[in-house]
Amino acid sequence: MQNSHINIGTYGIWTGTLDAVPSSLAGEHAAEIEELGFGALWIPETVFREVFVHSALLLGATEGLKVATGIANRYGRDAVTCAAAQQTLAEAFPGRFLLGLGVSHEHLVSKIRRHDYSRPYSAMVEYLADMEKALFFAPKGDVPAQTVLAALGPKMLELAATQTAGAHPYFVPPEHTAYARGIMGSEPLLAVEQMVVLETDPVVAREIARKNMAIYMGLSNYTNNLRRLGYTEEELADGGSDRVVDAVVAWGSMDDILTRVQAHIDAGADHVCIQTLRSDPNAVPLQDWRDIAAALGLN
Repeated sequence: MQNSHINIGTYGIWTGTLDAVPSSLAGEHAAEIEELGFGALWIPETVFREVFVHSALLLGATEGLKVATGIANRYGRDAVTCAAAQQTLAEAFPGRFLLGLGVSHEHLVSKIRRHDYSRPYSAMVEYLADMEKALFFAPKGDVPAQTVLAALGPKMLELAATQTAGAHPYFVPPEHTAYARGIMGSEPLLAVEQMVVLETDPVVAREIARKNMAIYMGLSNYTNNLRRLGYTEEELADGGSDRVVDAVVAWGSMDDILTRVQAHIDAGADHVCIQTLRSDPNAVPLQDWRDIAAALGLN
């Protein structure tokens, strides 16, 4: 287990929108996220930019902002390459890069990358062991490289707690945060993603939420996790009931948003990375980030 973990602060931004703009503009937006006072910027890996290269560009465009992958696909590169990329960034940007690593999803792995997704947990156990013993002869940073796992279920949460610095649960309500903390214990880092919609009209807010939730509601990793938390098949059908939408996505006034973020912290989260949703999923929500930073008293 990696006993010391990177200091990413209490609040961060999770966004995939920087993949939709030119790299130079993505760097400018990252610099503003840093100026606003957020501790970390979390970026995904799907079929857009290569996540280690993108992280390097964003780290180079900022001065002290931490950049975390949420998540790097374990099937995207072998363990030696992943370890080398992580160590390279850890040395070049001391204490500023956090590798969030996960098994991704069956359709991205077997259909797009054409890898075998039949045993994702066992494959992750082996992958972490292979990363640990990977040869790397270039200089290493004085600050040790750190990894967290994308984890939802009990086995992956336990693996995150015992073999890495912690966990990065995604698409989860605060009740899962309490569940995760109970499994992981008090020491490991628990960095939770929270989707938000700054809209007080229930119809409009839930419409935006469902539009952005649609892809995730079709992925068994997430629906199985919601079943584990007690949500029924009827509630998970047709894009999710209002109760499911309201559990996963915080919407309403700024006070409503901050209340949900605090609920994760009260449930045991060390860090909450906030993902603001818009009708256009590719629209960079700059004003939302500014408003949230001001409400949190970050700037």
